Amino acid sequence: MTDPLISRAEEHDYQKLFIQDLNWSRPDHPPVVYSEDGHNLIATNVSSYKGLRVWVCDQRPGSKLEAALDQLIAKTTTDRLVIFHDATEQVWRWPVRRATSSSTAIRLSRHLHRTGVPNPKFAAKLDAIRLPADVVLDPNAVLAKVRSAFDVEAQNETKHASKIMARLYMAMEKAYSVDCERKERDHQISVTLARILFLMFGDDTGMWAQDLFRDFIYEHTFPDGSNIGERLAELFEYLDMPPAMRDGASGKFDGFRYVNGGIFRERITLPVINAEFRNIILEACDRDWATISPAIFGSMFQSVRNAKTRRELGEHYTSEENILKTLNPLFLDELRAEFAHIKTLDKYEADRLRKLRDRLGAIRYMDPACGCGNFIIVAYRELRDLELAIMERLHEITGDGTMLFANVGLKVTLDHFFGIEIDEWPARIAETAMFLIDRQCDLKLTERLGWAPDRLPIQEQATIVVANALRMDWVQVCTPSDGTIIAGNPPFIGTKERSRAQVEDLRLVWGARYDGFLDYVTGWYAKAIDYYADRPGLWAFVSTNSISQGQAVPTLWGRIFSLGWRVKFAHRTFPWKSEATGQAAVHCVIVGFTKEAGTPPLLFEHGSSPVDERVSRVKEINAYLVDGPNLLVQKRMHPLSPELPEVIAGSKAVDWGFLTVEPEEYAVVSSDPVAARYLRPYKGGDELINGHDRWCLWFVGADIEELMQSPLVRERLEEVRKKRLESPKVATRKGATTPHLFEERRQPASDYLGIPQTFTENRRYATVARVSPEVIASIKLFTSPDPDGYLFSVISSSMFITWQKTVGGRLKSDPSFTNTIVWNTLPLPPVTAAVRSQIIDAGREILAARAMKPEKSLAEHYEPQSMAAELIAAHDALDRVVDRAFGASRPCRSERERQQLLFDRYEELISPLMATASLDGRKRRRSPQG
Repeated sequence: MTDPLISRAEEHDYQKLFIQDLNWSRPDHPPVVYSEDGHNLIATNVSSYKGLRVWVCDQRPGSKLEAALDQLIAKTTTDRLVIFHDATEQVWRWPVRRATSSSTAIRLSRHLHRTGVPNPKFAAKLDAIRLPADVVLDPNAVLAKVRSAFDVEAQNETKHASKIMARLYMAMEKAYSVDCERKERDHQISVTLARILFLMFGDDTGMWAQDLFRDFIYEHTFPDGSNIGERLAELFEYLDMPPAMRDGASGKFDGFRYVNGGIFRERITLPVINAEFRNIILEACDRDWATISPAIFGSMFQSVRNAKTRRELGEHYTSEENILKTLNPLFLDELRAEFAHIKTLDKYEADRLRKLRDRLGAIRYMDPACGCGNFIIVAYRELRDLELAIMERLHEITGDGTMLFANVGLKVTLDHFFGIEIDEWPARIAETAMFLIDRQCDLKLTERLGWAPDRLPIQEQATIVVANALRMDWVQVCTPSDGTIIAGNPPFIGTKERSRAQVEDLRLVWGARYDGFLDYVTGWYAKAIDYYADRPGLWAFVSTNSISQGQAVPTLWGRIFSLGWRVKFAHRTFPWKSEATGQAAVHCVIVGFTKEAGTPPLLFEHGSSPVDERVSRVKEINAYLVDGPNLLVQKRMHPLSPELPEVIAGSKAVDWGFLTVEPEEYAVVSSDPVAARYLRPYKGGDELINGHDRWCLWFVGADIEELMQSPLVRERLEEVRKKRLESPKVATRKGATTPHLFEERRQPASDYLGIPQTFTENRRYATVARVSPEVIASIKLFTSPDPDGYLFSVISSSMFITWQKTVGGRLKSDPSFTNTIVWNTLPLPPVTAAVRSQIIDAGREILAARAMKPEKSLAEHYEPQSMAAELIAAHDALDRVVDRAFGASRPCRSERERQQLLFDRYEELISPLMATASLDGRKRRRSPQG
């Protein structure tokens, strides 16, 4: 059903809409007429409210003429809504005031509605400006209602701007012939759009007369867009032309200032573009680019990249929220705290403020995987904001005039910021974005202190290098110093997704230490360590949580800790939040490092809600981002605990489906008298957890002659034999001589514990089961003999799943079980016969609780929101016993408490082994040479 306010607007009966539906007053001003070059525009006043008027023009003349008519209306009406419409579209324009360096600029916001298209946001705007029928509002209250609905500051300009930039990119792509080299095409588009972004920003921030670039496009390019490429190239060349060389230049460039610094230096020849591109530029110029969030630059890039390219480069653009999760605890919070402290020092305050300002000036900031520069942009903005606060305070307490600051200059400058980016398009955006954020900061400076430096011609700029950061020397980009800070969001690419070149990148930076398990992001860790060498420093990266899990941990963290680095702060795993549509489905951690000792590190923990964040000061943060001993859990070939037997993977068929039987094949196979004798239930992790049926032909001990009597069996075995012979693997070809047998056979002979390779992240307990030897375990199921159920009880405890999630690897976000990293390192201490009996009994209660609902699968039993009360109670009882077995004086109340106990027990079990190894090493060193 169409909203009644929308219906009235689509009828273009705006007078009834405002007077009858929205309770405004009658019009109080005659029409206004604007004429230019044969264009006659009439604006009719249809309603008013104590000086605030609504005007309607029954044409859509385009942005320039709309602005001209609005300027004429402005002579009669300071606060106004102007509605332009034709039969299919209407645009509501509201003047937004913005302070610039020398004056207040007015930008018309633009709110479009198309007839017949559902538009709940537009309906909400209309409802927001409805006035009460029984109360006379103050004019300021009505003005506030209109501003809240139509002022672009109340809208999400970033999303609109991002979409517009993506449309510009695609419209420009169409102009290139299919013969054009892609690299050259993308380069030209990158350069052109970065420059257009700069020019639109200049229009809105007082770099030159307001809307100068928009007017240039409107007046000097053809409506069909055929000459817009040529005109843009001419304008770009003019902007790079020093004033002394501009004599004789065309008057169409009047008002544009000299912009040096490299933005417009390269000469490019653009193709004949199109009307679509021109129209989108004019539409883009209607946005207020002065207020765009810095986060747009990353999301703009992601909008124009296709998904495949993003995956190949490992791009995951960081939201401003996550940037500040990194920068605040790394260095910004300390600087702000110092500023707050200095303001309490009375007579020493001014001197200390000047020293703090000098300290800001000594900071050098580098993001070695900068993308579109979001980290650099936010770091620069925050440091400029802090410097401005210091300057304001100095002005208050000393009376220092703004000319003092003008003479001294700013301490935080663009040339103190550095980035490395492998791809040119985001590097160009980053380069341009730094000029734009610099201008935004200058506008704040003007507003607060009445002064800002003149940036044109450009004297300082950030250094953005286009290169593979893992194959270049970072010292060549930014010379390390005691004030150098590194932080960013390097690409996440797991072991299976990496290209050969990316694997080689890791081999180059890790050298002999590369073990194949390291995520691509760890290359930046290795480079940061090498960059600082023996120097102190501060550095932090957003990373996939794989850096603190699994087999890669000892390699990565062993090197970090051995060189004197300690964790300054850490955000434990939290779901990724990107600024772009189609957010990356990853789980991240953020870790910051320092060599300074003293201040206890900060540990951040995140719940299910974005606002559920807890932070605490802890004694030490280890490689697993746990408040516990700084231990590295090394993979082991045999269990560390004497309480635990070996765990092995199940059997591997290598059969191309001819030794395994799916549900749809069961009726045929089971009706064969020979095959039926050898048909066995067959389970991997999926079948065990979800209760799915699957079978296999288990011919161990079978009579071959008997098997050959069955055509069904004979045909299947022949297929296995042929395919094994075709394999490039020697072991598989050898298995062609015994096609009736699984290639790898590890089936327990007695009741065993079945452990899936992967557990679902959100389940509270490991979904394991005791299985009879008649059930054949596939390679996707780990097994261990468990005659009395002790192992089932141990692995069903919260203590085990905590160890699994802490030290084990992940498949996406799901915990991945391995015998070498998880089982063989589980620090289960020796227990008495009585405690063992209690643990077994508690496990039996879990089985009994499951048996109350035998129709349920393990997945259904352990669905987090619907676990049976009896099952929860049985697990709670087991946890109380197991917690005590691990040394808890009372039942553990959190994952962190269990982690601390686990690492304490691990240290106790591993210490004698380490001491023995150390003693053996000393003995070998003292032994005489033969």
